[in-house]
Amino acid sequence: MKVLIVKLSAFGDIIHSLPALDDVLARPGVSEVHWLVDVRYQFVTEVFPPQVRVHTIDLKGKNRLSEVWRVVKALRAEKFDVALDLQGLMKSALLARLICSKVFGIDQKYMKEKPASWMQQAVSFDKFEQHVVQQYKKVAAGPWLQDSPAVMAYQAPTIHQTFSDEAVNALLVPNKPLVVLNLGGAWETKVLPNSTWLAVAKGAVAKGYQVVWSWGSTAEFEKALNLNEHNIGLVLPKRFEMNGLCSLLQQAAFVVAADTGVLHLASALGAPTISFWGASAAWRSSPLAASDIQVQSNPACGPCFKRTCNAFICMDMIRADDIVSHL
Repeated sequence: MKVLIVKLSAFGDIIHSLPALDDVLARPGVSEVHWLVDVRYQFVTEVFPPQVRVHTIDLKGKNRLSEVWRVVKALRAEKFDVALDLQGLMKSALLARLICSKVFGIDQKYMKEKPASWMQQAVSFDKFEQHVVQQYKKVAAGPWLQDSPAVMAYQAPTIHQTFSDEAVNALLVPNKPLVVLNLGGAWETKVLPNSTWLAVAKGAVAKGYQVVWSWGSTAEFEKALNLNEHNIGLVLPKRFEMNGLCSLLQQAAFVVAADTGVLHLASALGAPTISFWGASAAWRSSPLAASDIQVQSNPACGPCFKRTCNAFICMDMIRADDIVSHL
């Protein structure tokens, strides 16, 4: 059986999909597994098992229709037996259906764009399947539901590779435990106040850790430089490729981060994490390995799942001591 998984984005969501991928790869009778991803997130697939064939599509380019036709034509020629749409959007459902006649997708109740369910066979989620990892695993079991448990258990995403980068190693102090403070946060409502970040960094240093500020954009780089004005830690000098980032995270004693791709990557690599939650829900998307710790603000208005907020109280409610105490 040839299987196509359609999960176009984003960073953290692709990491959440790894247990579903492991399940499909382990199925008797599955001969090939392919993955369709947005070209902007192709870098995440570098942590996939080597037997997975990755295909990219550029949905933000100038010639979108010709790009869609190019990808659909190429993947139709693969003659997939089944496609699994883990995205749950119109674009992913349409791509999956144009490529393969048999498509399984997420429960309609959980779809942001519900008409996407018209193009696929929706897999119903049990009320106890609240975490996205469980839900992706349930969709991945769609063709084999009769042989699957009624409720999918949570399975921590795991990356089965070891990474090493000489440029990263040269930045670190040998034999000194490392704490990575990741400033990323795609939503404004996931951004910790600068004063809290600075207090966390000082607390980590006081406990004997080397602090490294990681970032993913020009704005975050400038923020890191400002926070590190008094050289309390080290600001990564550049945005590392996937190998370098993974090498850094695998060496960390702790990674402190919001609900971001770097957080989920760190956990999947086996690094202990401390994450903070407000607008998004830990019960839905937090890493839940034994070494993962969640600090939650629990505002009366949350979790709201909103990118912006006029009040912006949830991150202000996170206290540096609540993070530092776990180091």
